[in-house]
Amino acid sequence: MTASTAPRTHQGEERMLVDGELTGSASGARYDNINPATEEVLGHTAAATAADMDRAIAAARRAFDETTWSTDHAFRARCLEQLDQALHDEQEALRAEIVAEAGAPITTTYIAQLDWPLADALAYPAALIKDYEWERPLPDTELFGAVNHRRVVKEATGVVAAITPWNFPFEVVVNKIAPALAAGNTVVLKPAPDTPWTATRIGRLVAERTDIPAGVFNVVTTPDTAVAEQLLTDPRVDLVSFTGSTATGRRIVELSAATMKRTVLELGGKSAMIVLDDADFAATVPQSMAVCMHAGQGCALNSRLLVPRARYAEAVEIATATFGQVPYGDPTDPANFAGPLINARQHERVLGYLEKGRQEGARVTVGGGQPEHLPKGFYVQPTVFADVDNGMTIAREEIFGPVLVVIPFDDDAGAVRIANDSPYGLAGSVFSADDERADRVARRIRAGSLMVNGGMFYGADAPFGGYKQSGIGRQNGREGLEQYLETKTIGSR
Repeated sequence: MTASTAPRTHQGEERMLVDGELTGSASGARYDNINPATEEVLGHTAAATAADMDRAIAAARRAFDETTWSTDHAFRARCLEQLDQALHDEQEALRAEIVAEAGAPITTTYIAQLDWPLADALAYPAALIKDYEWERPLPDTELFGAVNHRRVVKEATGVVAAITPWNFPFEVVVNKIAPALAAGNTVVLKPAPDTPWTATRIGRLVAERTDIPAGVFNVVTTPDTAVAEQLLTDPRVDLVSFTGSTATGRRIVELSAATMKRTVLELGGKSAMIVLDDADFAATVPQSMAVCMHAGQGCALNSRLLVPRARYAEAVEIATATFGQVPYGDPTDPANFAGPLINARQHERVLGYLEKGRQEGARVTVGGGQPEHLPKGFYVQPTVFADVDNGMTIAREEIFGPVLVVIPFDDDAGAVRIANDSPYGLAGSVFSADDERADRVARRIRAGSLMVNGGMFYGADAPFGGYKQSGIGRQNGREGLEQYLETKTIGSR
């Protein structure tokens, strides 16, 4: 595929889905959807008001309380299968929209941006509904001269607020709403304002192609933080599932606390790629370029490269040469690995981190700024920092850009100590010529997902989430389904 034949997008679905109706905002307001690669307006999306959000929450509450959605397991499975088929039917339109509104390189849509989650994000929980042990017996007990028959019942939590980010707008949305719906909850989805069209397309498909009852699934788009925060304070919402920054996660916990909402939070990361001294550096160190994928806008990307002090200069040289050859630019061009950052605010933020790194004494070996040959679009050069101490700002805070910091260690214990010396604990990787040694090191890393010698953990059946300030709970797998369930124990005579 060439750039000229790459998929193009048109005006996406601008309507929200509220109580089974595809609708604009009550006020008629819309906001611009900006292409981050060109800074041009792609089209428009409904800008919800407080009344729109109230209506969506009321619809979700009513659908949970007054329909059989939460108890009819077979019906839920069939509805998820219908949505799965509908999404497959519009796969190429989804691909074009993700490239256009997220600035994701088209190559990434053939992996984690679209094709990987499309393969199993709905199919897995639909099948799990049929296999899951919704009720299990406990041994009988005898108390006060009577026999007690006991059982444990798993039930849906209620109304779920699903709040999703802009970096992986399809992948996160489907892996969040599918288990919530599979568990029997009703959902109000609030997508990031920068990438609304994936969510609104799903809303249209739910309305037009599935038997999901009105109110079970709602999509509310808004750039207004106050409107979005109604989901956090309204007592009719039982659980908030959020993916995004740790700072926003703290805000969500704070506002949700008044009504004691349950929270599922997948937050930031500062993951370490550990290359042990016996690894093949020529084959391994270049894999650090993965932090440039989608311009580094991935929470689980390895942004710290930890290497033995004795081979530090060698590693920096290889990383520098690799990053100097990373193709980036127009996301519709399949030759490019990195595209733009999502918006002007994020662009300014990443450039600020590059300046902060220089001020604190780190050395830029390649990149380090905005490319002169791309005057339009929110681009940053793939960048490597050497002479980095793990206490520096660029080693501790999530930059969310195509930026790698290279940090030396003295031995395996030192590598583990540096990797764990972080407020985050989302992911990481370990490389060694000795698989058992690599596994021993990986088991000591305080993070939710690890890759050993390139092994991939991704899949709808694989729990994903973080330790420490990287979040609460898990997405995907049986554990992911259970985040959205309540447990009831019943005794009878």
